[in-house]
Amino acid sequence: MKPPHSVPLERYVPPVPPEVAACRFYETMRLRRTVRMFSDRPVSRATIEWITLAAGTAPSGANKQPWRFVAVQDPALKREIRVAAEAEEHEFYTRRANPEWLSDLVPFGTDEQKEFLEIAPWLIVVFKLMKDDAPERTSDQVYYVNESVGIAVGMLLAAAHLAGLATLTHTPSPMRFLASILGRPENERPFLLIPVGYPADDCVVPALQRKPLEQIMVVDRG
Repeated sequence: MKPPHSVPLERYVPPVPPEVAACRFYETMRLRRTVRMFSDRPVSRATIEWITLAAGTAPSGANKQPWRFVAVQDPALKREIRVAAEAEEHEFYTRRANPEWLSDLVPFGTDEQKEFLEIAPWLIVVFKLMKDDAPERTSDQVYYVNESVGIAVGMLLAAAHLAGLATLTHTPSPMRFLASILGRPENERPFLLIPVGYPADDCVVPALQRKPLEQIMVVDRG
């Protein structure tokens, strides 16, 4: 069925065959790593705006675009977020996480100290909208919120990587403190906290292996 209001598709056509274009993108993205050692080197606001705009091109249920990206650069505000996050992380590492979970985290060397929340020049706090607040909408319902926001976050991470920046998907739990600190309305729920910046000169990452293609892809019924 043709949409009642439609425009011609403005299609992207790569300058190389599709398998070459896909391979080049893979070769770039395979270098993307989660980073916990950030530099305080400045990142321009324009850069953050462009990667946020890229995230905003993601598909969403009924095009409700149920996301809000709150970009934080103020040092005092980052400090406040760190203190609150570390309080939740202390509870996690000392009381909430079971032994198996803590064992799974050993290769990453993580603990309740989250200094990167102050060192990284930007924190992007992603909120999911539980009610559409666009004034031109006829309905405030939202659909497939987690799926929609998850896709947008993936695109944001890719855009940041293509801009030469490092990111971390940080999930202190619970995250209600983020809505309180940032003064967000009731219909916005914290989804993810993403430090964004350049990796430190001495940055290291865990030696990990990604699953090969035959373990992550099945053709037809397999």
